[in-house]
Amino acid sequence: MNDPHPELAAEQAHLDLAHARLDETRSEALRLKNMVEVGAGGTNQARWEREMINENIAGRLRDLDIGDRSLCFGRIDQNEAAGAGSYHIGRVAVSDRNQDPLIVDWRAPVAEAFYRATGRDPQGLVRRRHFVSRGRQLLGLEDEFFGDAALTQRATVNGRELRGRGALIAALETSRTGRLSDIVGTIQAEQDEIIRAPLPGVLVVQGGPGTGKTVVALHRAAYLLYTHRFPLEGQGVLVIGPNRLFLGYIEQVLPSLGEAGVELSVLADLVRNVRVSGRDPIAAGRIKGDLRMVKLIRRAVRDRERPLRTDLVVGMGVRRLRLRVAESERIVNEARRRYRTHNAARKFVVNSVFDALAASHPEMPQRAEVHEAVGHHLEVREALNWMWPVLTPAQLLHDLFGSRALIRSAGIDVSEAEQAALFRGWQPGKETSGIVWTVDDVPVLDEAYERLGPRPKSHDDDDVRTYGHIVVDEAQDLSPMQLRMLTRRSLGGSMTVVGDIAQSTGAWAHADWDEVLEHLPDRRPPRRSELTVGYRIPGPSMDLAAKMLPLAAPGLTPPTAVRGDGDEPRFDQVADDLLGHVVRVAQEELRDLGQGNVAIITPTSLYQRLADTFEANGVPVGLGPRDGLDQSLTIVPVNLVKGLEVDAALVVEPAAIFDEEPQGARSLYVALTRATRRLRLVHERPLPGPLASDLPDHPAAIDPAPPGQQHLF
Repeated sequence: MNDPHPELAAEQAHLDLAHARLDETRSEALRLKNMVEVGAGGTNQARWEREMINENIAGRLRDLDIGDRSLCFGRIDQNEAAGAGSYHIGRVAVSDRNQDPLIVDWRAPVAEAFYRATGRDPQGLVRRRHFVSRGRQLLGLEDEFFGDAALTQRATVNGRELRGRGALIAALETSRTGRLSDIVGTIQAEQDEIIRAPLPGVLVVQGGPGTGKTVVALHRAAYLLYTHRFPLEGQGVLVIGPNRLFLGYIEQVLPSLGEAGVELSVLADLVRNVRVSGRDPIAAGRIKGDLRMVKLIRRAVRDRERPLRTDLVVGMGVRRLRLRVAESERIVNEARRRYRTHNAARKFVVNSVFDALAASHPEMPQRAEVHEAVGHHLEVREALNWMWPVLTPAQLLHDLFGSRALIRSAGIDVSEAEQAALFRGWQPGKETSGIVWTVDDVPVLDEAYERLGPRPKSHDDDDVRTYGHIVVDEAQDLSPMQLRMLTRRSLGGSMTVVGDIAQSTGAWAHADWDEVLEHLPDRRPPRRSELTVGYRIPGPSMDLAAKMLPLAAPGLTPPTAVRGDGDEPRFDQVADDLLGHVVRVAQEELRDLGQGNVAIITPTSLYQRLADTFEANGVPVGLGPRDGLDQSLTIVPVNLVKGLEVDAALVVEPAAIFDEEPQGARSLYVALTRATRRLRLVHERPLPGPLASDLPDHPAAIDPAPPGQQHLF
C-alpha cells in the first residue's frame, strides 16, 4: 500500500463529504437541543415532553461524536444479482441532504458481507475495499476482488481467509494506549459470526490469548443493541469483568461504537450497601463458591425463625396478656409455609403475635388497640426480634460467620475444616456498615438476599435488577455460586459467555465449559463458538507460551498466530539483585520500544518489594491496581493481568508464579501471552520445566549470569 491508489483522491473526497454531513447533523442536533431548553415553565406534560426530547437529542449527539476515530473502514461493490449497489461501511450511518446513504452503519444487514465474504462465498460482492486512515485523512486503500475479477490467492489461517490483511496488520502493530480499542474496521469472518449470532439463549465463546474474545463480546453487545433496540434498551445490557483494572481497560470500546448505555460492572457492584475488597484464602474461597452454600444460607435463615422459649407475658392495664410457646411455634410454622422470603413474612408474624395477645384478653380487644398499648414494651420487641427479625444479608452473614455454633448448626453438609475456613471471629453486635467483605463473600451475600428478600418498605433500594442480555468475560474462573448469581439477573436467559479454559486460574478453575454451563440459564440449548486465530501475539511468543499448555490445559490447541514473525522472547537469568535488574531492563525495554507501554508482570509475593525498588531508584512507574495501564511502565500482579494487552511484557521470576498461584501453569501461560510486540523473562530461579526444555541448546541461559547480562533465546 505504499504506491498511491488511483482512486485515493476520489475516496478522500467521499470521506470529506461524509464528515461535513456528520458535522452538519451534529450542529442541527445542537440547535434543536438549544430550542428545547428555552423556557423552563409550562405544564407537567410539557416538561416531561421536553425531558424526553432532550434525552433523545443527547443520545443522538453521543452517537455522532466519534472523536478522532476513523469514520469509514471501507466499501463494498455488489454484483448485479445482489443489486449492483456500492456502500461505504463505517462507524455510524451518515446520509446526504436527500437522505441517501453516504456511510452505512457497520451493524446494518447490508454491511454483513463486508465482514463475511470469502472467495468461496462472495455473498454477492465483486469487490471489497479496505481503508487505512488516521482521523479524517485516508492513508491508503486495499482492494479484494471476487468471482471472475479475483486475481490473487487469498491469505488464510487455519483454513479461514483473512479479510484486509494489510489493514489488519497495520492495526495490530499500532502501539497500545493503555485502553482496549475497538476492532470494528478489521473484524474477521470468525469474529463476525459470533458478533451477529442470534440473541436468545447462552452463547459460549472459547478463545485463546490474542484471539480478540473480549473485544468481540463487546462488539456483540453493540450489535445486539442496534439490532434489538427494543426491547434491550429498556431491559438493559450488562457487561461483567473480572476486576476493576479490567473494566478500566475496556471502558472506551462501547462508547467508541456509539453505545454509552451499557453497564460495566464487577460482581461486587451487583450487591448494594456493602464494601468489597480483596479475596479470601483459597480454602474459604472454595467453600463460598460451592452450591452447598445455598443450603447453608437456607438453614441459617431458618435458625433465625424461632418459637419462643418461654411464654411472653405483658401487662395491659390491669390485665396480663399472654403468648404461649405453642402458639408462637404455630405462627412461625405458618409464616414459613405462606411466604417464600423471610422479610416478607415479618408483617404476618407481627400481626399474628398481636392477634394472639388480644385473644388472651377477656374482652377480646382489637389488634390495633393491643399494638398501641404494648407494642413499645421491650419484652414485646425482644420477642418479635427473637421469633422473626428483619434481616439484611450483611447482618445475617455477620452473625453466621462470627459464630462457630451458628456455622455448625447451618453447615451440616460442610466439613469441620470448611467450617473453620468460614469462621471470621467478629465481635457480636458490631455494626455491619464498617465491615469490608471479600470478593468471595459477594455471591453468598446475594444468596442471602434471595432467601431474605427486601426489607419492608425498602423495595426500591433492595430489589435485584435484571437485564435483557449479559456479557460475561473471563467466565472460566467463576464459581457455581457466582454463576448462579448471574443467572438470577438474566431476564430471558440471553447471555454471551467468553473465556479460555487454559487461563482458568482461580479457586474454581474449570476443566471444561460443561462445568460452567451447568449453572447458567437452560431455557434453550447452549451454542458454542471458538476463536482459533491469534491476531495479537507474535508467533515466537505464542510458541513459547504454548509449551505451558500440556500442563495448563491438556488437549487444548493454541491459537494460530497471524503474525508468524516477530521478536524472539528474551531470557535474563541473574545471580543476585533480581529486583534491581528488573528496574534496569524495564527502562531498557521502554527505550527500545520507542513508543508504547511496558508491563512488569510479577508474582504477588514480589509486588510490593518491586514497587519499593522502583521508588528507591527514582524510576517513575504505575501500579496496575491503582493506575490501570495509564503509565508507560506499569507493575501488574499476575493475578490481575488476565485480559490485558501491552506492547511489551517483562515477566518476573516465572518459577514463583508457577509455584505460588493456585493454578500456576495457567497463570504463567496468561503472563506469557500479554505482549503484542516484545516478551522478556527475568529470573534467578531455574525456569519451570516446560520453559526450560529447550535451554540445553543455549548453555549461557542455564548457568548463572553476571547481573545485567541478557541471553537471547
